[in-house]
Order: sequence, then structure tokens, then C-alpha cells
Amino acid sequence: MNKTDLEKYKAVLEAKRDELSAGLRNREDIAIEKTPDALDEVQLAGERELAIRNLDRESNLLRNVKGALIRVADGSYGICMHCEEEIKPKRLDAVPWTKYCIRCQEAADRHEFEAENADTIDDMLANAA
Repeated sequence: MNKTDLEKYKAVLEAKRDELSAGLRNREDIAIEKTPDALDEVQLAGERELAIRNLDRESNLLRNVKGALIRVADGSYGICMHCEEEIKPKRLDAVPWTKYCIRCQEAADRHEFEAENADTIDDMLANAA
């Protein structure tokens, strides 16, 4: 991967990181509200559950983006963390924070190999976030 492409992906990742960081600061939707009407409480509980799921999804995505930025900094960005082959530019354009090439991602989705969870930078970020 040439320096121009790397800078392009870095800019995209930094913009995504900033966007996600700003969105995660808004946690008012998960506040527990009491109402005299039981039906309203059920509706609020459903909305709160949806907000929690969105918050979880966005925080996981933020961890992946931060991990990709660390890989940019250490020179391993664009290399599959499983097979160590170069990740195709089309895949990086679609999912710039990906850790795996499409073949290894499909295998991970089918649980054919354990994703590198132990002692990775992404775990350290997960614990920090």
C-alpha cells in the first residue's frame, strides 16, 4: 500500500473515530424513567433497550476504528491479522477498520477459527473504552 492510500484511510478512520466519539457522549436515552402508566414504562424500556444496543454497537465499532488507527501507526494496516495476506483495496474502501481479508472474515463469521482476542491491542482498547 502506498503512502497516499494509507493517508486516505487514516483520514477516513480519524473522521469515523471523531463521529463515533461524539455520538457516544449522548447517553440520555438510557436513563430509567418512571411513569404512572405501566404501558408507558414498557415503551420506555423498549426504547432504552434499543439505545443500549446502539451504544454497544457503536462502542464496538469505535474500538475497531481505534485498532485500525494503531495498525496504521505501526505499519500493519491493510494486512490480514489471521493469514497475513494483504487486504484488497475494495474491502478496505468498504470497511476501512477491518482486521481480516474477506476469506478470513467469512471463516471467522462461521467460527472456523478463533478471532485473535487474547493479548491483542484491540483487547487493550476494549478494556480501556
